[in-house]
Amino acid sequence: MKQSLSVLALSLAIGVTASGTASAACTNDVWNKVMSRGKIVVGVKADYKPWGFRNESGEVVGMEVDMAKDVAEAMGVELEVVPVQSSNRMQFLEQGKIDLMIATMSDRPDRRQIVGITQPNYYTSGTNVMAPKALALKSWEDLRDKPVCGKQGAFYNKIVSERYGAKIIAFTGNAEAKQALRDKKCIAWVYDDSSIMSDLASGNYGEFEMPLASEDDNPWGLAVPKAELGCVFGNFMSGMTFNWHQSGRLIELEKKWGIQPTAYLAKQKERFADWISGQ
Repeated sequence: MKQSLSVLALSLAIGVTASGTASAACTNDVWNKVMSRGKIVVGVKADYKPWGFRNESGEVVGMEVDMAKDVAEAMGVELEVVPVQSSNRMQFLEQGKIDLMIATMSDRPDRRQIVGITQPNYYTSGTNVMAPKALALKSWEDLRDKPVCGKQGAFYNKIVSERYGAKIIAFTGNAEAKQALRDKKCIAWVYDDSSIMSDLASGNYGEFEMPLASEDDNPWGLAVPKAELGCVFGNFMSGMTFNWHQSGRLIELEKKWGIQPTAYLAKQKERFADWISGQ
């Protein structure tokens, strides 16, 4: 992977875009800064286990931290990770506090106006439920005419209610909804599957599981500064993501961090498979 990306970086460094035409507008300021100082600063989550969290020693670790390490290794530079939150991750990138952002961010049109979200997307989240293992839920139809806890304002509520006939009991916050689940006021809690997986990974929900197949995927995008999207940095990160999918690296990291396997990554690996080797 490192060798192929080095070749890509070399070709892009002389001002050639992915379409093969020279890009006079590309100054490559951030890319050049990173390479000059020999260090890349990557914004990651520190409170979203297992994608990014602090271990017992206080070190930020997780699946997306490992991805950041891959980037630094491929570029031949050192890595510095900076904890970010959903409320400030794009601002940190805009303000130059970080060079790259890999922080569980959904790829949305409004966000593409602010930061350079590269393609292909690297991960996804969708709608799922957390439910007691004892119930052994098998399909979404098992929710029909049953009380299901949700969070007020979440779009999942309407979908699950209309599609599967669940009786949604909406609470103002996640904590209240999950407590109601513990108190058996509902048979499941419907929410974003990545958040549910984070809860399950915390060790505080040992009697619960996420038993269903996630629906309504919402892909995640990593981001470079907006001005770098069609230049060296943006194209380099597109190459990184392509290789992560083709090699199965992201599937490997899912397994390493105990994340429930996603159909999305399996499909992406198949989509980007080498047509000659079939891998």
